[in-house]
Amino acid sequence: KGVVKFFLVVMTIVTLVQFMFYLPTRKVEKAADAFAKNACQGQSEEAQQACFTQQRANFLDSMSSEPVFKIPLLKTYTYQELKGQQLALGLDLKGGMSVVLQVDLREFIRALADDSKDPTFEKALDLASQQLKNAQADYVTLFGDAWQQVSNGQKLATIFRKNKTLSDRINNNTSDGEVIRVIREEANETVNRTFELLKKRIDKLGVTQPNVSLDNARDLIIVELPGIDNPERARTFLQAAAKLEFWKVYRVTDQNPNIIEALIAANEKLKAMEGGNQNEDRQILSIDTTYATDDLGNVDSTQIASIDTQYVDAPGNNGPLFDLLQLNSGNLSPAWIGLAEGNKRNAIDEMLSRPEIKSLLPADAKLLWSRNPETGLSDEASDKEYYVLYAIKKDRNSNKAPLEGDEVLSASASPDPNTGEMQVSLSFKQKGAQIWGQLTQEAYNDKNREIAIVLDDEVVSAPSVRSPILNGRSSITGQFSVQEAEDLASILQIGKLPARTQIIQESLVGPSLGHENINRSVRAMVGGFLLVLVFMIFYYGGAGIVSIVALFLNLFFIFGALASYGTVLTLPGIAGIILTIGMAVDANVIIYERIREELRDGKSLRMAIQDGFQNSYSAIIDANVTTILVALVLAKFGLGPIKGFAVVLIIGVLSSLFTAVLVGRLIIDWWTEKGKDLSFWTGPSKNAFSNLNIDWLGKRKMAYLLSGTIILAGLISMFTKGFDLGVDFKGGYSYNVQFEDPAPDAEQIRVALTAVFDGKTPVVKAVDEQNTYNVVTDYLVDSEDEHAAEQVIEKLYEGINQVAGGNVKLETFKNTEGAGTHITSSTKVGPTIADDIKKSSYYAAIFSLLLIFLYIFIRFSKWQYSLGAVAALFHDVLIVLGVFSILHGIVGFSMEIDQPFIAAILTVIGYSINDTVVVFDRIREFTGLYAGKSKEDIVNEAISSTVSRTVITSLTTLFVVLILFLFGGGSIKGFAFALLVGIVVGTYSSIFVATPVMADLTDKLTAQVEKKSKKSSFSRRAKSAR
Repeated sequence: KGVVKFFLVVMTIVTLVQFMFYLPTRKVEKAADAFAKNACQGQSEEAQQACFTQQRANFLDSMSSEPVFKIPLLKTYTYQELKGQQLALGLDLKGGMSVVLQVDLREFIRALADDSKDPTFEKALDLASQQLKNAQADYVTLFGDAWQQVSNGQKLATIFRKNKTLSDRINNNTSDGEVIRVIREEANETVNRTFELLKKRIDKLGVTQPNVSLDNARDLIIVELPGIDNPERARTFLQAAAKLEFWKVYRVTDQNPNIIEALIAANEKLKAMEGGNQNEDRQILSIDTTYATDDLGNVDSTQIASIDTQYVDAPGNNGPLFDLLQLNSGNLSPAWIGLAEGNKRNAIDEMLSRPEIKSLLPADAKLLWSRNPETGLSDEASDKEYYVLYAIKKDRNSNKAPLEGDEVLSASASPDPNTGEMQVSLSFKQKGAQIWGQLTQEAYNDKNREIAIVLDDEVVSAPSVRSPILNGRSSITGQFSVQEAEDLASILQIGKLPARTQIIQESLVGPSLGHENINRSVRAMVGGFLLVLVFMIFYYGGAGIVSIVALFLNLFFIFGALASYGTVLTLPGIAGIILTIGMAVDANVIIYERIREELRDGKSLRMAIQDGFQNSYSAIIDANVTTILVALVLAKFGLGPIKGFAVVLIIGVLSSLFTAVLVGRLIIDWWTEKGKDLSFWTGPSKNAFSNLNIDWLGKRKMAYLLSGTIILAGLISMFTKGFDLGVDFKGGYSYNVQFEDPAPDAEQIRVALTAVFDGKTPVVKAVDEQNTYNVVTDYLVDSEDEHAAEQVIEKLYEGINQVAGGNVKLETFKNTEGAGTHITSSTKVGPTIADDIKKSSYYAAIFSLLLIFLYIFIRFSKWQYSLGAVAALFHDVLIVLGVFSILHGIVGFSMEIDQPFIAAILTVIGYSINDTVVVFDRIREFTGLYAGKSKEDIVNEAISSTVSRTVITSLTTLFVVLILFLFGGGSIKGFAFALLVGIVVGTYSSIFVATPVMADLTDKLTAQVEKKSKKSSFSRRAKSAR
């Protein structure tokens, strides 16, 4: 008792201190609100919101390193430190943006190989990239496997031994396995540096309590940005490699080599490659005939040397390349090689990258596009946008730029004093300043030649050098807004990422939806708590009050532990807490039911309490260990919110054990030692479930038939109707779009969007919120274009605007905080992460069942128990899956198979095994007590003696899950429904599947040999293990 009291006091103090941290941070945030409100006075309503958000973020950023709280003699906390020790709200509760980034190691491995052109190496890289889309392994492992498949005995060391930094670890005798190990070590360092640099960048975004985590096993970085109001800006921050380079450039007037002539030759070659006579349908302008001459130079009119036919140029007849690319005819900047519309660039790049075309271009030239388009270049349409094609000049022996961003000492944003245009001013380190001075001197001497400033392989600007710059300073201009210039300066100041990152999953939730989720979750939590409170007092009387006190303490410690652990609380996390409320009383019910048994056997209150607790520990531990095992599997294989749900479940189970078993015992002993009475029943519940005498095993054939029929119907539906797979499992874009009244019907939306999505029919269905539809499409999901997400939204807007009357503005539609017809939330899941989620789900289910099989086998020492338990779990999972297959499209809420559904399935597995373990434990106990009884009698009595616990714990959990289903909101309704079905089926299977299967596989029940005898008591069950 002394130990329990000590930990109770310590945990209470720690939790109170944890909650105290909210006071100083709240004070700072109120000051930030007041500052932002004052700074934005007088602005328009539309500009005021953006101003308020920015000014508030600036104020909090300025306070991040300021001391705001002090514990005397111990520690002083800054605002940022305090926020890091508080419970943060996830995006589905607060609104914001969540992304999963894949660290791209392909180019990293290529760089380690000194950009080797070995065809076998290239083939292995291509094969690994292809397998990454469907594999669970990391890229380095896949590359190693791919090399083994294509190398034909060639050693991997021959590719990497030339790298000077690896020469001490890789030589001619190094095995392929050792080379892969070295690459993995280098890759781990690169991924970690990328992760650390990304965290620094995110700090510059001005987001309060961002959550950034690294999944080392899969080279994934998970980022959550609560309250972000500019997703495009966040995408740039997260994906921009910030590879800054300064290059010499070719001009259209250069003769050796002549870029224009090379492109003309390329166009002619493409004409020939396409085949056919390109000139058949063209109008002839003139025909010039050249006649042959004799040896004396006299013209011989009977012999034609050549015919030169001139055609009228017409659109579409300039050749494959020049139909898309307009060459600079000399009236533009000499560094501009040509112009093209934005949607033509990929086609031009594809043509120019063909080996037979690439060979016609100068070997030291590299073609790059401008970062931003130019306007005012066409007389027909002055606002038409064209991107500029540049030809940068490389060193023939290297792809490295003469000057790179590594040499930048500082970067800052400021307006140009002459033009007022925003620019990013750079200051170079000493070596960089020398190189910059040399570059500008050479360019100045070469007729004021331009120098291309390139960021992530796009030319930001290419200014002409009017004079040498020898002071180590430079500036970048590029039509930047103030925010863009500040962001670019921040990114360049932090430095380039060592490896490229790609968004493979993205979720966006509007703050209004987040607030609604919070309100519904709080209502569900309070409602569930009150239902459990009323039931426990009604059924157990005074002991029920003790369980409610323990439950209050449980919630108090759970929230304190979650804050201390740095958990981000999400909607599934709140569902985990609500579920914990129902499951927390499970230990109380096991103990109280056992005490009631002891009281019915004639024991005194004090003795019944002592034996009731003593004989319940085994079942409580077994039941909770199985739940923790499942939660650990979920934490291992889950991503984002699902991992959070698992953490909440683990903390909830551990806290429940402490409060219900130890603190509950402390309170009961304190009360009874004072000589006061404590009731464990009320009038209506006193004899409930007592003296049951049911032939449970005799009804197993009927149960087998019922279960078989339901499972067969489910399997038929699975193979014919299938499932409503969520975007998590099939990949694509998912949007929740809220319409103004009156909203169109789903078919109208589907038809309009099919047209704009190039014939790809989206899935459109109504969701729980009023006038809201969910749209799922795989349009452009495989595109590697970094602007693909924006293109999909624009197409979505185009279709939605048609059915909404044509008065919707794009910016309003994209704004998750907007009014009228707009997107309230969105999700992107790339095919790579979709396959990863799918396989993780399979592995999670398999590992859960395997762990439970092994645990039951260890605890009961008989494989029959393990097989019976796992058979029941398979039964439960198949029925839940079958119900979701049969009912999807019939019921009025989402029945998607997604990550929350998998979490629900695994929770059902953990919950169902709880019931089964209690029954099995009682069978083991009765086997030792009633050696002379038949197997059927022992099993029937064991079930009858535990059915009260089974029914009551199921009821308390059903209460809270039903409240969650009714009031938790549309986004969690499917999850709650899966739990409802699973709890009912799990309760049924523990009695009618697990136990009968175990009994049918067992010839005779025999007691385990006791290592140590117990002291006897007057109760016939005193020797029991519980």
